[in-house]
Amino acid sequence: MVVPEDMAATQDTVAPEAAVAPGTVATVVAPMRRRHLRGVVAIERDANPRPWSQRLFAGELRMPTSRLYLVALQDHRVVGYAGLMTTLDEGHVTNVAVHRDHRRQHVATMLLLVLMRRAVERGVVDMTLEVRTSNAAARELYRRFGFAPGGVRKGYYQDTGEDALIMWAHGIDQSDQADRLAGLEAALPVPLVDLTEGVDLLAAARADADGTGADETGTDDVTETD
Repeated sequence: MVVPEDMAATQDTVAPEAAVAPGTVATVVAPMRRRHLRGVVAIERDANPRPWSQRLFAGELRMPTSRLYLVALQDHRVVGYAGLMTTLDEGHVTNVAVHRDHRRQHVATMLLLVLMRRAVERGVVDMTLEVRTSNAAARELYRRFGFAPGGVRKGYYQDTGEDALIMWAHGIDQSDQADRLAGLEAALPVPLVDLTEGVDLLAAARADADGTGADETGTDDVTETD
């Protein structure tokens, strides 16, 4: 499954992760909603040389049967986000980005944990993504999730002409992958707060698109990032 270059993932915003100091604010992973978009786009503009627009993100949220978008929140502020496009039993990671002030806090790991688990619930068996060949930190993060190199897209990143490494994780619905995710979560220095678990994400997304849904994430008073 190929994603156009202007919908490329932003894996370059993934930094090596380190131990989190005591007193760190809890990170909550929740479904992305329209009210989060200003915060999402602020991170996107800082992280991506060819950033998605708010309109593009809003359009993605209007396709909940084939899209899944998550945000990471700290004190109700958007500090990261991730996205997935699904086609039959394949999933393509479209975005992973973390606010520069909140990197090395395991935010990307938490987002990917939830993204992969919700993908399995949607029937996804294989997941793929692109990452810059120079981004060793991101490649190592994805390797821990079971992604392995599967090819190269020459000159994929138009801002620099850099190649993209294609990575695949196969059989993510298998028990060994569930064990892998459980191990990654157990290694986190702070608990993962997952507000997507047990939520009918399709129904909630449709209600949000219609402007009629209640906020099951408890983030009505979100203060967006600048």
